[in-house]
Amino acid sequence: MTRTASAFWLNESGNGEVRQVTLPEPGPGEVEVRTLFSGVSRGTETLVFRGGVPENQYAVMRAPFQEGDFPWPVKYGYLNVGVVEHGHLRGRTVFCLYPHQTRYVVPETSVTLVPDAVPAARAVLAGTVETAVNAVWDARPLIGDRIAVVGGGMVGSSIAAVLATFPGARVELVDADPAREAVARKLGVGFALPGNALDGCDLVFHASATEPGLTTALGLLAPEGRVIELSWYGDRKISVPLGEFFHSRRLTIRSSQVGTVGRPDRTYAERMAVALDLLADDRFDALITGHSAFEELPDVMPRLADGGIPALCHRIDYGQAHVPE
Repeated sequence: MTRTASAFWLNESGNGEVRQVTLPEPGPGEVEVRTLFSGVSRGTETLVFRGGVPENQYAVMRAPFQEGDFPWPVKYGYLNVGVVEHGHLRGRTVFCLYPHQTRYVVPETSVTLVPDAVPAARAVLAGTVETAVNAVWDARPLIGDRIAVVGGGMVGSSIAAVLATFPGARVELVDADPAREAVARKLGVGFALPGNALDGCDLVFHASATEPGLTTALGLLAPEGRVIELSWYGDRKISVPLGEFFHSRRLTIRSSQVGTVGRPDRTYAERMAVALDLLADDRFDALITGHSAFEELPDVMPRLADGGIPALCHRIDYGQAHVPE
């Protein structure tokens, strides 16, 4: 008998649907996972949703278990938490970089055990917190650094959360939306609108994906300061202010991208394990700002893309009555 699962596919800009897909029998070294929750990474997924991936970045932007090719049709996503139903990890809650789908079969090496101290509903943040961990590894902050995070979206807020307890550091989240102040407060960091942000920073993480945001980030730096650039601009061209004080202050812009581990002594699996361990802290719940049922995704995704649903991480619930302890 052919087994099927339900999956969310993007068909064209502004249009998605739930499709039935064939589910293979798990083979040796594979696990079958029943999804409990997935998360919509609003920045990247809505960029894919509107067809904004440049053709020369099609290979780079592929998700680990993506089906189809850019621009469309494509099954895309990478924040998935479920319970293993076949395989020697049976009964364990795991995180996987898998799209929005009710069940799936993957190699056992592709899942990471969710620690007992981390609720399954919070573990959907693991992929984004992994990006934050990588950014901090790239930046290598020092005790007592003055740090700003420009852009209070999902990635920026995750970085702020990771750095909130860094010894002696002054950490400020900077965003043009005053509503982000409530998030910053829950994370335990300062907040400022761009015009009121504290300058003299040793380190600024930029995650707003806007030209004004990058300009603000550079303007907040002290001499010899560094911007860690995490924004993905897709097919947009931006201007970078390399005149004025850029050379006189000897400033640096460095890219950070999760595709490469920011420490040569760590593996991808170790980085993911660090991210999941950090999620034992309930402050991260501030990053999950809404939730919807899986069946609602075709209607929800356009509203996330156009800002009709303001969100950091929007959680997708799969309706299972039993969530493992």
